[in-house]
Parts: sequence; structure tokens; C-alpha cells
Amino acid sequence: MRERSDLGVITASTLKSLGVANPWRRCEPGGPWQRMHPGVVLLHNGPPTRDQQVAAALLRAGPGAVLTGAEACRRHGLPASGTEIHVLVPGRAVGSGALITERASPMPPFADVDGFPAVSASRAVVDACRQLRSADAATALVAAAIQRGRCTPESLAAEARTNRYGTKLVRTVLKELGRAESVAERDARRLSRRIRLTTPHWNVTIADSDGLIIARPDAWFDDVGLAWEIDSKAFHYGVRDYERTLARNSRYAAAGILVVQTLPARLRDKPEAVARELRKAHAAAAARPRPLVRIVEPT
Repeated sequence: MRERSDLGVITASTLKSLGVANPWRRCEPGGPWQRMHPGVVLLHNGPPTRDQQVAAALLRAGPGAVLTGAEACRRHGLPASGTEIHVLVPGRAVGSGALITERASPMPPFADVDGFPAVSASRAVVDACRQLRSADAATALVAAAIQRGRCTPESLAAEARTNRYGTKLVRTVLKELGRAESVAERDARRLSRRIRLTTPHWNVTIADSDGLIIARPDAWFDDVGLAWEIDSKAFHYGVRDYERTLARNSRYAAAGILVVQTLPARLRDKPEAVARELRKAHAAAAARPRPLVRIVEPT
């Protein structure tokens, strides 16, 4: 029977065609199998793996079902929250438990992703955001998708326009992010506007007078030559990441650039303290000759 199953998951109708008249009797307490969904059986009684849960969900959803939402995001290598399994089907949609089934007409393009049929990363992110209530969680997912190259802002916006039902949150996030690349950068933009410092440039490349690249700060106050870096601890656990940060700061120092480094958690929890530091740094930068550096356009 296992050779006719998918990862040890099989439909009751297939079992009956193989001569098992009453498969549910073997799913009773103490039996060798277990019921995953109506009509779907797992051929052992231990905890199912995540792949077995996904296989059972697809069998329950029926022919043509494909993964979307948080599970598809994870298969695409994105850090989506949510334990539900969301699938799209070409016909009647019947869900159960943590399985969300949704009829799609026409069905979106899909491909084999990590062993299962799944929609594109852009569609998966938009559908995952439809299940979220937290703007921060949606921003983090959208930012990760863009940063990791799985999606572009344009592809996400196109999916949100095509599938507008329930997409207000993701459309708001895309509008608010603009060119921001993270939740922390969004918070930094808000703080910068609130304290009314010179409007900084965001994510621009800075070079010295000889044209040598110095860095690409999160925010750049060009009038006084001040850089603002939102440095997450998560990006400095590795030796190479730490070395890159030290090298970057050395280039700032050699060029005479003052730099403010802020942890995202501090920006979130103590914005007034960060605002004071940023104002003082801006004043200090303005009090000394501006370094001979400039913004360079990407080639």
C-alpha cells in the first residue's frame, strides 16, 4: 500500500480499491493508522511530518490543488508565520481543520517547489498576507521576499491588483515601504519625518573624492555628511558579517563621515532616545567641515 501512497498518506477510496473494506477501523485508538482529513489516511499512528501534513492537505483538496500562502512561502525559502495550509483548487473548495481551500479561476501558474506543487513566490506572499492581521508581520514577510530576490515590488503589486479580495494590508504595506527594505527602515523613516531633520536619502551609495565606494547607508544626510545605519544583530552573528561591518565603519572613519548605528529593537522600543542621538549627531556633523564625499548613481 505504501507504494500507492504519497509519503505514507493515501485516500480512503484508494485503500478500498486495494481491498481494505473499512480503513477507518484501523484508524481507531490503538490502531496502526490514523485519520488526517475526511477521506485521507496516514499509514502509521505516530506524529505526521510536515511533508505528510502537506501531502494529506493536497489529497483532501482534490486533483489540481496547489500550495499557496504561508506554506508555499516557506517552500520558497521565506520566513512566513502561520501553521495553516492554504491551497488553491480549480473546482469546489472544501476545507477542514487547519486546511484552507480556495477556489481559483483561472488557476495561477505553479511549479514543483521543494517537492510539492506551489504558486509563485509573489502569489504566495500576497495570499499569506491575506491571512495576517499584523502590519509588522506583513511588512517583515514582504521585505524578506524582496531582499532575498524571490519577488519584486512590482510583481507583488501586480498580484495584489489581480487578487484584490483581502489584499488591503499587503497593498498598504507596499505603499508604505516604498523603497524601504525592512520594518526597521520603515520605523526609521517615520522617526526622521517626525523630528524634521533634513530629509535623508535612503539606500544610496556613497563614494569618496577619488570615486572609491565607501558604503550604502540606510539613511544619508547629504548636507552634513552623516550616515545612519540600522544594524540588526541578526546580520552580525557570522564572522564574515562582523568583519564586513568593521570594514564598513573603518571606511566611514577614513572618509571623515560620522555614523549613527541603531538596533531595530531600540528604534522600536526607545524612539525618543534614538531621536535625541540622531539630532546630536546631526548637529555635530554640521559643526565640522563636510567631508569630500558624494552620492553616486548605480551603474
